[in-house]
Amino acid sequence: MKTLYLDHAATTPLDERVLEAMLPYLKENYGNANSAHHLGQQAKVVVEDAREKVAQLINAEPSEVIFTSGGTESDNAVIKGVLAVSGTKKEVITSHLEHHAVLHPIEMSKMTGFKPVFVKSEECGRISARNVNEVISDQTALVSLMHVNNEIGCINEVKEIAQLCSGNNIPFHSDTVQSLGKIPIDVKELGLDFLSGSAHKIYGPKGIGIMYVKNGSRWIPWMTGGSQERRRRGGTINVPGVVGFAKALELAVSEMEENTAKFNHLRNTLLYSLDEKLTSCSYSVNGGNKNKVPHIINLSFTDDQGHGVDGEMLLLNLDIEGICVSNGSACTSGAVEPSHVLMGLGVEETAAKSSIRVSFGKKNTVEDVHYFVEKLDAVLSRMFNLVQ
Repeated sequence: MKTLYLDHAATTPLDERVLEAMLPYLKENYGNANSAHHLGQQAKVVVEDAREKVAQLINAEPSEVIFTSGGTESDNAVIKGVLAVSGTKKEVITSHLEHHAVLHPIEMSKMTGFKPVFVKSEECGRISARNVNEVISDQTALVSLMHVNNEIGCINEVKEIAQLCSGNNIPFHSDTVQSLGKIPIDVKELGLDFLSGSAHKIYGPKGIGIMYVKNGSRWIPWMTGGSQERRRRGGTINVPGVVGFAKALELAVSEMEENTAKFNHLRNTLLYSLDEKLTSCSYSVNGGNKNKVPHIINLSFTDDQGHGVDGEMLLLNLDIEGICVSNGSACTSGAVEPSHVLMGLGVEETAAKSSIRVSFGKKNTVEDVHYFVEKLDAVLSRMFNLVQ
């Protein structure tokens, strides 16, 4: 049976060129980058070369790039590290549409006296500087808002928000896990103080990420226990992962224009095909089609009576057909709950529970899209017949 992978916002396959770059450091060049002998020093040179490459690709200084285990660690490290030195300021601005890697540490900060403040989104899901300006106060210790939403693909007004924060002397952090390598990122132009990124979303290895900390920012390390990363992140450096990150980001930036054009074509083909061939029900694009990255599209399905289907069962039925997508539902204590992003967006619960996220990759084709719609229509037809 054919396997069709349309879940690239969850993870991507390792690019062969990235693997080739990593292999020497998984095998013969295995030194610890903190060791004083020649194998260790060779590893250290490789790590610093990778740091310079990553810094150049986001227009940062090498001293501002810290390697971590991934986006989740980077988010946690920024939030906890900033709040630890925030003094008397006790408010943290974020949105209900953020990844849990941001929401959970902010929620936990309430245990030490901080108050989460949630900024409203526009109808399409975008967070604007105007929205943020409505909730900023002299108690704001940090603003943390993602660049691109991982479920609906909405692009936030990061540059304008950063300018607003700078004017109010407030540190600004952006989770760029879904935008790094997909749309241009220049930390100086955007005006970011902190950034989080991950390799496995851009055909790099799992278990490696970056944290950008602008020189001069008030922040202290979250993970301690060694002198690695200039004492900013303890732990043995993942040398092959670092090499893989740098190579993956280099390839993603060099191929960005080509991939963006391809994803736009695939997205348009999907919407056209759904309009033409979906017979079993109606569909809607959650958050609409404006201000979106082209590789992520979130869809809900309802019939003429407004009935939906179980999103978890839809995902499983598509999986039986060999199609890998994700949905906006999470299983909590045995009960399927609608996506917090879709509910925060104001999507009706029936539609939210009947949603899936399709995310394209660079090896997907137009034929894949037509195949997906054909199988999707057949699956939905069976499911809606059972509902009736």
